[in-house]
Amino acid sequence: MLDRIRLLRLPAWAQDVLLALFVTVMQVQGTVSRTIRESEAVLRPLADLGQLGYVLLIASGVVVAVRRRWPVAVFVATALASLVYYSLDFPDGPGWLGLFVAIYTLTALGDGRRSLVMAGAGIAVLTACWLISATDIQPPAAIGWVYFRIGASVMSAALGESVRSRRVIAAEALERAELAERTREEEARARVDEERLRIAREVHDTVAHAIAIINVQSGVTAHVLDKRPERARETLQAIEQTSSQALQEMRAILGVLRDDNDGRVPHPGLGQIDALTAKAREAGLDIDVDATSPPQPVPSAVGSAVYRILQESITNVIRHVGPTRVTVALSYGTDTVEVRVTDEGRREGSANMGLAGPHKPGRGILGMRERCQLLGGELDAGPLPGGGFAVTARLPLAPSGTANV
Repeated sequence: MLDRIRLLRLPAWAQDVLLALFVTVMQVQGTVSRTIRESEAVLRPLADLGQLGYVLLIASGVVVAVRRRWPVAVFVATALASLVYYSLDFPDGPGWLGLFVAIYTLTALGDGRRSLVMAGAGIAVLTACWLISATDIQPPAAIGWVYFRIGASVMSAALGESVRSRRVIAAEALERAELAERTREEEARARVDEERLRIAREVHDTVAHAIAIINVQSGVTAHVLDKRPERARETLQAIEQTSSQALQEMRAILGVLRDDNDGRVPHPGLGQIDALTAKAREAGLDIDVDATSPPQPVPSAVGSAVYRILQESITNVIRHVGPTRVTVALSYGTDTVEVRVTDEGRREGSANMGLAGPHKPGRGILGMRERCQLLGGELDAGPLPGGGFAVTARLPLAPSGTANV
């Protein structure tokens, strides 16, 4: 229904042309009719001074056609026409219709304060001229029309300002709604980016750890394949188990991209630390784990972060150092948990195991630090004075961040 009404609505210029035609006819015809009824009270006929009365009435009505394009000019033109008309004592009548429309348009399409000041100043000048011209009006009761013109002018300005204010309020409300919609979209994109970063970090930790172990085990297999085939079989089985577990973790990580719950396993946490260290021992590390019991249940986000930090630290040792002694210390305070992973550095004869080079900070340490910061914790990583490397992470048991790890 509303669409039909919009289709039937005339364009703005056509509406203004019809309004100007209506105002012009009403001003001329209404004034002529009143003049005929009250001919004895007319001081100056419309046809006097070269049809000037008709010209002023027609001009003040015709200019309404361009009121939207030039509201100030239309207001000035109608105000001057009214001043000249009533100053020359032409007969009173509805010759003020164009002026009222012009005042309304000025304030409705104006900018608020400036348009109101302009309208107020114009009405004040008109009021003074109308009252001066009506000093000898006959009959005296006709002075009431002067006050009507004054009041109607003020009401026209007030009505236009009311329409302008409502339009501004509606525009501001629409702008706020659009801003809120954009904010929701930005928040949604931020959540998507955060989830992508989390998935990328999980994939990095899982794949890097698995590949590091497989790399070491394959190097061992190449060394013992001819001399100790039973040992080669064990290392191949370890490679199979490591790759199988990595695939399971990958399915669990990437499973969040699906809507169905297809048997995904939970994210690794503190309960999987024993299995993690056991696989590291199979890769040639001599690991000692010193862990205290938590005084309270550990949030899943913190437990998962501890596991990933421990996994990345062990992966770095396997990748950059090779078989060595590693000490894992996991201690709980009243409101924090601290995990510390230290290694003794590369041993003699480990250079032939396919290692990547000396232990040095890389993207893995950056990822661990990001995990800690997201949960409101901190991480320190660096070489030890006597050789080796240490990674220390401290996480609050009540994380202040919003990470979904």
